[in-house]
Amino acid sequence: MIAIIDYGVGNLFSLCSSFKAIGADICVTGDKEIIRKADKLILPGVGAFCDAAKKLSDLGLDEVIKEEVKKGKCIMGICLGMQMLFEKSYEYGEHKGLGLLKGQVIGMENTIPKDLKIPHIGWNSLHFKKENPLFKYIKNGDCVYFVHSFYAYGCDDSLIATAEYGNELTAAVAKGNVYGCQFHPEKSGEVGLNILKAFCEV
Repeated sequence: MIAIIDYGVGNLFSLCSSFKAIGADICVTGDKEIIRKADKLILPGVGAFCDAAKKLSDLGLDEVIKEEVKKGKCIMGICLGMQMLFEKSYEYGEHKGLGLLKGQVIGMENTIPKDLKIPHIGWNSLHFKKENPLFKYIKNGDCVYFVHSFYAYGCDDSLIATAEYGNELTAAVAKGNVYGCQFHPEKSGEVGLNILKAFCEV
């Protein structure tokens, strides 16, 4: 069973629909015991980093996630959920992340040309940097859907794919049993479903 962690900041309906479409056994939950019993974890997220981090902490789910990942349980963070996997974020201040991956989350305003709009919204192709089981059913250059204003930086040891938006931005990361997608697999059509399917199999 895959536990989709519900802490009040995720677009859970489309994510659930996508997992159901590939026949995955899922449970949307904020219950610590159910999370502990799950085979894999999904950490979704939409909104501001500081709010999401506070909600995870207030519910005590941050420590449960770290404990379960340390035991070897696979986790995938999606969009803001991926950003939460890193050490810290500089989104409207400085905020501590889960520290499951090395790196930090920064704004893209000083990275991309000034004529490009922020947030980055739309379809972009993935450029693979490393082979990874997450890409089992897709190919280099396949397009996925992004909505974000911040991105992971200084994460070379976990970087597995980038996307071009005036500059190369982190699109996907993986290290050990920790995976993350800056884009939304649940909004990325067949390519996104194939990424979720691959995660179910890791």
